[in-house]
Amino acid sequence: MTVGTSQANVAHDYAAEIRSRSESRLGFRVAGKLLSREVNLGDRVRAGQVLARLDGQDLRLGADAARAGMNAAQVQFDLAMADLRRYRELHQQGFIGAAELDRREAGVRSAQSQLDQAKAQWSVQGNQAAYATLVADAAGVVTAVEAEPGQVLAAGTPVVRMAYDGPRDAVFSVPEDRATAFRALAGQRGMLRLQLWGQDAEVPVVVREVAAAADPVTRTYQVKADVGAAAVSLGQTATVRVAGAAGDAVVRLPLTAVVEAKGRSVVWLLDPVAMTVRQQPVKVGGADGNLVVIASGLKPGDQVVTAGTHVLNLGQKVRRYAEPGVAAPPAASMPAAS
Repeated sequence: MTVGTSQANVAHDYAAEIRSRSESRLGFRVAGKLLSREVNLGDRVRAGQVLARLDGQDLRLGADAARAGMNAAQVQFDLAMADLRRYRELHQQGFIGAAELDRREAGVRSAQSQLDQAKAQWSVQGNQAAYATLVADAAGVVTAVEAEPGQVLAAGTPVVRMAYDGPRDAVFSVPEDRATAFRALAGQRGMLRLQLWGQDAEVPVVVREVAAAADPVTRTYQVKADVGAAAVSLGQTATVRVAGAAGDAVVRLPLTAVVEAKGRSVVWLLDPVAMTVRQQPVKVGGADGNLVVIASGLKPGDQVVTAGTHVLNLGQKVRRYAEPGVAAPPAASMPAAS
């Protein structure tokens, strides 16, 4: 074929997943044995609904002990107050000195402090007993289950993962050389389009967040795009398309025209006078469907072999292929050499 040029307008497609903007891994604030789990994967949950329960017997005993300690501190405080009232009367009558009255007042203050401490301890233990029940903070969907009944859990061990109702994001990863470009697109409308797999319609999305650091395994940057009011479901797969602006004139060739030789990308050029072929190194700039975009190495008017490139040798004599019964094309025509 004879090389021509056209405008480059290459779009970039990325595989994305629909996720909730707010996700949490919920666990108990105290340690214990998981007694029951009330929800399963995929269940819808309302705010305040019980998700799981721990065996709270020890926690309840601790609360009872704290309440008993508080009652004892209350008794000691009441006794100290009664003694203080009596000693104040004796001091007014002159039977005891000021130093003894001061000791009794100090005893009341100490009893008051012990009572306050016991009340706080009882409140803490009461909260600990309540923490044996795990409840949902908000409505959402259970997206993962990470513990089973009978398992002994440390405080904070995740039990379920929840995706809360509300805004949804299309989450995808981009290579390092595209991260800066996506940061520049943050908040700009009309630059990205989302197409759910199995559907033809596209909806606009807006870049909301680009990860500050690359993933340690894939070395790619995670991007989150706001899908707005689009009708999407959690876990759906989609394609996020970023349209490329029209650029400089480029050369497009069929995939079969480009081969590798000594670690370089080359094409076979035809000398239309000698009817021989030679290798021409080229720089591949990307792909456009089933075509290869050539960034450099060719110029308009060059004639490139597009089929049978794997059987050619340097300087090999070739002739143009013509259909039986059809006259051979002139030297500047389009068909490939054979």
